Amino acid sequence: MTDHFDRAAELELAQRTAALADHAARQPAMPGLLNCMDCGDEIPAARRAAMPTARRCIDCQASHEKTR
Repeated sequence: MTDHFDRAAELELAQRTAALADHAARQPAMPGLLNCMDCGDEIPAARRAAMPTARRCIDCQASHEKTR
């Protein structure tokens, strides 16, 4: 009996994982995540890796922080 429950749980997990992957693949790319919100230049990959929530390039972020 336990084998049926285990198999059902595995199948449900596989279906959920596939559905989530399919959903993610269908989402449009968000250009704002790659480009600086101030100057529009691409945010360097190293900055995005170090600070995934960055919305500005280093120069614009520094300027933004000075004006605060």
